[in-house]
Amino acid sequence: MSSSERWFEDYVPGTTAEHGPLRVEEDDVVDFGRRFDPQPFHVDAEAAAAGPFGGLIASGWHTCALMMRLLADEYLSPVSSLGSPGVDELRWVAPVRPGDELTLRTTVAEARVSRSKPDRGLVRTHVELLRQDGAVVLTMTAMNLVRVRPA
Repeated sequence: MSSSERWFEDYVPGTTAEHGPLRVEEDDVVDFGRRFDPQPFHVDAEAAAAGPFGGLIASGWHTCALMMRLLADEYLSPVSSLGSPGVDELRWVAPVRPGDELTLRTTVAEARVSRSKPDRGLVRTHVELLRQDGAVVLTMTAMNLVRVRPA
């Protein structure tokens, strides 16, 4: 289902979908690292090669931003998304490297209408970000406030 017209009722618990892919570019890894997480394994290919990961890797926060791009573009809907009160259990499971192609897998874990504001509901989603080889690189539980379909 297209995210452009998705409402609370369309987030059915148990539903799984894949979104993407999105390619990780080396220039973006280094730029993000320099700006926000200037550790050698994010910003210097030579130092990274001798470091604990054996090469350049994306910052975990960059990985989160890439995941969010896919979530916002392909899972959440501009007509119904009301933001998020937060995420639970964020884990960086494996490194993301330049050249990787990332796919987002979403599974609706829970969807309940708000008791105090019945024009919206809370959607809890299990999120996995996968590399092209199928390895999971990020997991988390997202919570999103979503408008119910207008009458």
